[in-house]
This record gives sequence, C-alpha cells and structure tokens, in this order.
Amino acid sequence: MTDTSGSSIKFKLFLMMILEIAIWGAWQIKIFSYMGMLGFMPDQQWLVGSSFGIASIVGIFFSNQFADRNFSAERFLAFSHVVGGAALIATAFQTSFWPFFGCFVTYCLLYVPTISVTNSLAFANLQDPAKDFGFVRMGGTIGWIIVSWPFIFLLSEKAGASETKWVFIVAGIISFVLAAFSLTLPHTPPRKDVDGMDKVAWLKAVKLLGNPFVLVLFLVTFIDSTIHNGYFVVIDGFLQKVGISANMSMVVSSIGQVAEIVTMLILGAVLKKIGWKITLILGIVGHAARFGIFAFFGTPDSQWLIIAVQVLHGICYAFFFVTVYIFVDAVFPNDVRTSAQGLFNLLILGVGMVVASKLFPQLLANYTNDGVVDYKQLFFVPSGMALVGILLLAFFFRPPTHGPEGEVKH
Repeated sequence: MTDTSGSSIKFKLFLMMILEIAIWGAWQIKIFSYMGMLGFMPDQQWLVGSSFGIASIVGIFFSNQFADRNFSAERFLAFSHVVGGAALIATAFQTSFWPFFGCFVTYCLLYVPTISVTNSLAFANLQDPAKDFGFVRMGGTIGWIIVSWPFIFLLSEKAGASETKWVFIVAGIISFVLAAFSLTLPHTPPRKDVDGMDKVAWLKAVKLLGNPFVLVLFLVTFIDSTIHNGYFVVIDGFLQKVGISANMSMVVSSIGQVAEIVTMLILGAVLKKIGWKITLILGIVGHAARFGIFAFFGTPDSQWLIIAVQVLHGICYAFFFVTVYIFVDAVFPNDVRTSAQGLFNLLILGVGMVVASKLFPQLLANYTNDGVVDYKQLFFVPSGMALVGILLLAFFFRPPTHGPEGEVKH
C-alpha cells in the first residue's frame, strides 16, 4: 500500500470517528434535562439513562461474539446507523414515557456495538495501529466538540421541550450520514480467528480480581465512572442555573473535550514522571475539585469560574480512564489483556452509567424544593465519592510497577 493510499484510509477512519462520537455527543448533555421537561419521574429517567449502559454491557459480548464474526464491519455499521438513526428521529417525537423509552433503547442497542466495531475496523486497516490509532480516535473527541455548535442556532436561550428535541433529530441525521459513509470504508470481512479461548480469557480476567491491586483499581473505577457519568446527568441544568443559556450549555461543556485533547498529549510524559498511582489519584482529584467548585461557587456571579473549570474534564478523563486502559495493556498478561480491557470498559460505559442514571436523578429529586435545586448539597455527594476513591488509591493501591517502562501507546 502506498503512503498516499495509507493517508487516505487514515483520514477516512478519522472522519468515521468524528461522525460516530458526534451521534452520542448530540444528545448526551441534554437528555436528562429534556426528560425533566417531559415530566418523567426519577425512576423513568433511570430506565432511559440505563439504556446506554445496558446496551454497553450487551454490546461488549454482542460485538465480540456475533457482529465481528458474522458481518463485514462496514456493512454492519451501515445497517446499524440507518436503523439507529430512524430510532433517534422517532425518539424526538415521543412525549410519553414508554414510546420514548422504546425508541431510545432501540437506538442504544444498535449504536453501542458500533463503538467496538469502529475500533476494530480502524485497527484492521491502519498500517501502523500503535502509531496511528491515537490520531484516528482523536476524531471522536473532535466530533463531540463540533456537534455542540449547531445548537447555538437550533435552540433559543431558554429552550423548552419543543426545541430541545432537536438533539435527537441532529443525532439521527448524523447517523444517516455515517450509514452512507460507512459503505465507502475499506472492506473489512468478518473475523474468523476468534475461538472458544475468548471465554477462558474472560474467566482469567475476572480471576485477576483476586489480586489486591486489581480489585482496588476495579472498585475505584466503578466509583469514578459513576461520578463521571453523573456529571452528564446534572450539568445542563446546573449550567443554566448559573446563567448560561440553553443554546450555549453544550458548547461550554465541550470545553472539557478540548482540554482532553491537550491532556492526552502530555499523558505519556506524566505517567513516566509520576507513575500510575499519582496519575490516577490526580484524575479523581479533578472530579473532586470540579464538583467542589460547583458546590461553593455555583452562582451567576462566578459564571466565569464555572466555565473555566470545565478544563478539568481533561484531567478527569485522561489521567484516570485512559490511564486505566494503558495500565491494563502494560501490566496484565498478554492472553487476558483484551478481556481485561472489556472488564474495565464494562464499568466505565456500562455499570457506571446504569448506577449514575439511578443515583443522580434521585439526588436531583431529593434536593429540589419548590422547583429549585440545592446544587450545593447535591454536589457534596460526588465530591465525597471522589474522596473515597482517592483514599482507596492512596492507601491500598500498590501497582507492580511504578509506571510504564516502554513507549506509552494510547
């Protein structure tokens, strides 16, 4: 393959990631405040919010055990995004709970497996995956940032449900675009090289929880993923409470993704300098600091500080979650690395999201009086959870190595 064709494929895969994550980013910030506008109760919000997490759990096994083995990757993406896009458009026009839930969970079940399939397609078609995947995956972060901008014009400063439904329409349109674009991607046939050893590897990965340092990291990842996903439940309403208009809240939130790109660039150097343990602790300190500032400075007078502190998202995400993935790749045995990554991904995209979708709407309900949310008291909860995670890492996490010994790949 020539350099020109290699560059062309890499750019196509980059665009694929932009569109893939833009679909998710279009609705994530607004969905819980939108459900509040529709009058959904906390338990109903939990069911909807859990849809993505449950689909993540199903998707880990579906994409590995079925999709990868029976369909070419590009055709699987095309089909999933056509039907998923239709489900998103339908979601936009449902105002009662069960039809809304039915359409949204259909979208989730179709969309979530495509996250793994896009990764697999990229790895299969890059000349040097270790070198080039970071660039391709960065397209996803850029997609999340870009998709926030159309809503400056689609939503008004105090957008209600009739306008906010555009988050699903835009996501659906992008899904249709990606379905068509998928058919232009390199043909990637079904994987036939995966056998029953997958199940053995999963069992071995679970048994690794018997190691104290793995168990501690697993528990802290669960805590941090709950906090991380809870942020998306409450952030839109909170930003509007401090005076940021409904059509700008997604743009303000996307500052965190800009910071994520910058933080990723320095992560390798940070890991080598201060090691696994301190880097992970700093990642959770980012959550504690962000929610602490929200609690004590959550007024329109401190709007500039609330906007500025969004940059901590880069530390929260890269220093903890990306570090977890790199740690697993560097420390775990070769034969269980993929399954161990899936195990931690189960927490980050699955269990953490399900628990956050239950906990945070209930916190909003508990701390709401006469229609006014006491965000100060609410934010003490995730701040306290973050402190528990910090203490667990500080006193009980003893990794087998100080930090990465070779080149850091992420």
